[in-house]
Amino acid sequence: MEGKKKTTNGLLFLSLALALSLSAAATLPFQLQTQTLTLHSLPHPPTLSWPEAEALAEPDPEDALSLNLHHIDALSSDKTPEQLFHLRLKRDAKRVESLLTLAALNSSHAGRSGSGFSSSIISGLAQGSGEYFTRIGVGTPARYVYMVLDTGSDVVWLQCAPCRKCYSQTDPVFDPSKSRTYAGIPCGAPLCRRLDSPGCNKNKVCQYQVSYGDGSFTFGDFSTETLTFRKTRVTRVALGCGHDNEGLFIGAAGLLGLGRGRLSFPVQTGRRFNQKFSYCLVDRSASAKPSSVVFGNSAVSRTARFTPLLKNPKLDTFYYVELLGISVGGTPVRGLSASLFRLDAAGNGGVIIDSGTSVTRLTRPAYIALRDAFRVGASRLKRAPEFSLFDTCFDLSGLTEVKVPTVVLHFRGADVSLPATNYLIPVDNSGSFCFAFAGTMSGLSIIGNIQQQGFRVSYDLAGSRVGFAPREAKTLWRRNGGATITNRWCNKVAATAQGRWLIDSSGNYGFDSSGKVDLIHLQIDSYGN
Repeated sequence: MEGKKKTTNGLLFLSLALALSLSAAATLPFQLQTQTLTLHSLPHPPTLSWPEAEALAEPDPEDALSLNLHHIDALSSDKTPEQLFHLRLKRDAKRVESLLTLAALNSSHAGRSGSGFSSSIISGLAQGSGEYFTRIGVGTPARYVYMVLDTGSDVVWLQCAPCRKCYSQTDPVFDPSKSRTYAGIPCGAPLCRRLDSPGCNKNKVCQYQVSYGDGSFTFGDFSTETLTFRKTRVTRVALGCGHDNEGLFIGAAGLLGLGRGRLSFPVQTGRRFNQKFSYCLVDRSASAKPSSVVFGNSAVSRTARFTPLLKNPKLDTFYYVELLGISVGGTPVRGLSASLFRLDAAGNGGVIIDSGTSVTRLTRPAYIALRDAFRVGASRLKRAPEFSLFDTCFDLSGLTEVKVPTVVLHFRGADVSLPATNYLIPVDNSGSFCFAFAGTMSGLSIIGNIQQQGFRVSYDLAGSRVGFAPREAKTLWRRNGGATITNRWCNKVAATAQGRWLIDSSGNYGFDSSGKVDLIHLQIDSYGN
């Protein structure tokens, strides 16, 4: 009996000790994962560093292209940083509205016109939207113009003379009569039939029209033409030669569609560039270097983390991915499940990656859960009033750096850890910073370009996947003699008298100060200027 009593007392003591230890563990402070945000002001308008400089460069190899990109703000050098930021948010709101409208129309089968022509293609791009552009030669001889690059559109088009109605652009309007390689596409040709609802003029030349969510449009002849990227010529690209263009792209001549549809540039040039391209969008507040885009096998980085592309049966333009959740401060956000981001069989919901949207939009329940988790993690920061679409802002005036909770996007097969500058951004020059996410009442979520900054985002249409290579992925390349060539992950710049920049088979750039490189060791696919 005595032994039994001792055993019982021992068990009671162990149970009490276990309960106390569990209670103590529950009250231990959570180890919040943070990173340092170096504070900076709104950037001034970037300057355009190349008129025809890109045209004078050495050509890329046949199976690769590499180009500098510039932000659309470079075409508004007369604006203050605050004015540019307000314009960017205004463009962004229109862009998102059009994307959501397009997704809703297609999921309800209302976006396509069974007869007629006026709604042949509805683009997700709203007036003035399209955040990045490059310099492209059109025709033979090449006439260089600024073209916006957009992953949310398919058709390549530009303004053409004679203009029945054209908006103002920086360069002279392209005149197809002065090009030796311009050719109208006949109405019955297979390329014409790739348009959803093609038209036909009295000369039996195929007609196209791209309509936008705000009522503006481009209309004209569907044709083939040679495009020149620096010195690399790409022949017989199907494009719209717009003679009536209303309300679009102030400054740029037109658009290079990078979507997944049949008429996009990556799909059209699939045999040559293997349906692969990538871009690296540089944070203009932290770097004066231009952003860049690469086409071909070298566009896909070996260090990238990939997530599969999903197919929307009702809409083939957008790049849908599977977002499983988001972590803040090292902990998964409660109430933010994969079901909030699911793309259903009817084409509703889902998550797209978009180069033309600035601020990431999440379906409202997901955004509220993320916002609340971030507010808890950033509770030591002084709050500031709401600003525009941002409802979580902080007064960081007088500080040079702060600690902020980490934010990680969990895609299927790829965890993408965002730099602090990709989610806490300046909104004025008085020290106000806001959480750069927003909610939407739609079921469609959009990963915007602010969150993509500093990553090389690789689109592998052949492999049906998208990859993210962080800017921290730096390497040292070695040449004969043991000297090093420092990698520059995102920032490709021009050659100098002392050496040249190189691009390797992973899409990385490095500088060779001697001009002598061990090509076998580096597996160099191509030289960049």
